[in-house]
Amino acid sequence: MRIVLVSPYALSVHGGVQEQTLSMSRSLSERGHDVLVIAPDGDDTTHYDTPATVRCLGSLVSVRANGSRAPITLQLSVLRETRRLVEEFAPDVVHLHEPVAPLLGWSLLGAHRWPIVATFHRSGGFSGLRYVRPLFARLRRGVDAAVAVSESAQRTAQEAFGVACSVLFNGIDVATLRRSPRKVPTESVIVTVGRLEERKGVATLIEAVLAHNRESEEGAWRLCIVGDGPERAALEKLAYASPAVTFVGALANPEKNELLRSASVIVCPALRGESFGIVVLEAMACEVPVVASDIDGYRQASGAQCLLSPPGDSSAMVRAIEEALRTSPQAIDSATAYAAQWSMSALVDRYESIYAEAIEHFASR
Repeated sequence: MRIVLVSPYALSVHGGVQEQTLSMSRSLSERGHDVLVIAPDGDDTTHYDTPATVRCLGSLVSVRANGSRAPITLQLSVLRETRRLVEEFAPDVVHLHEPVAPLLGWSLLGAHRWPIVATFHRSGGFSGLRYVRPLFARLRRGVDAAVAVSESAQRTAQEAFGVACSVLFNGIDVATLRRSPRKVPTESVIVTVGRLEERKGVATLIEAVLAHNRESEEGAWRLCIVGDGPERAALEKLAYASPAVTFVGALANPEKNELLRSASVIVCPALRGESFGIVVLEAMACEVPVVASDIDGYRQASGAQCLLSPPGDSSAMVRAIEEALRTSPQAIDSATAYAAQWSMSALVDRYESIYAEAIEHFASR
């Protein structure tokens, strides 16, 4: 099968939609499908870890969305360029991730010359909803099959855009996560991964680690923060040059996964805005105890297999990390087995069936 995967967000900026797009492209390619990935950022020359062909288009802008900054393109010429690339590739199916987000997928929905599968990732409204809703009301006719990554994303797709979706999940690439050997540290090492922005809750985690180190007699914790973003300077100031807190910046997957596999505890401290807790599942798949904020997306993903802590409460987070450090090997094994059920391989099995349904729906128009 010839498949086009479209991410509206630049692959050059870390994000869940981008990670899903690339991971799906690897899995589909390994099954013998011909895959073309299209994303924004024409200046991106990165060689990504996928056998698929990757084409990046247009100038990049950062737009405030859902408490974050969305790295998209608004360059109108990419509409024509995207259609040209897809026509030349001659796909059997086109798969749009986050189809509501401008701009790459809109021309394909409007043209509807190929079967189209749409995956909705967003949970909740956003500031530009009143502008996007009437436009997408026309474009949604180009969707042959629709999927949401969680129940909350399903509600958003239905209530905000009138699209009925089946619910799947975001998949995790277990084999890639475990390429590095598990190394249990001799000291307590806390690791968190994510874009450094306010809603990700890293400030709460820093406060928790510093509070523990001030007050506890059980030994200091080290905190390793993986990622970058607009809040980095403020977070570095909050840590006030403590030797216990290290900012390593954004890392490629091999280096990032090596750090995760060398942690005592992985913490996912987001405050809100997570429609599905893929980072929680990835953390559990690393065979490491996990603490996550008790928010909808993380709670749904965790399956009661990790410790949950009230978002924004540093004192509660200290207690949760202390408990996580005492996690039994049996509990870690249970969480690891649970996470493996959400593998990218299992997800792609489902999508192959959905692709066939979209092709059949398109042919019957």
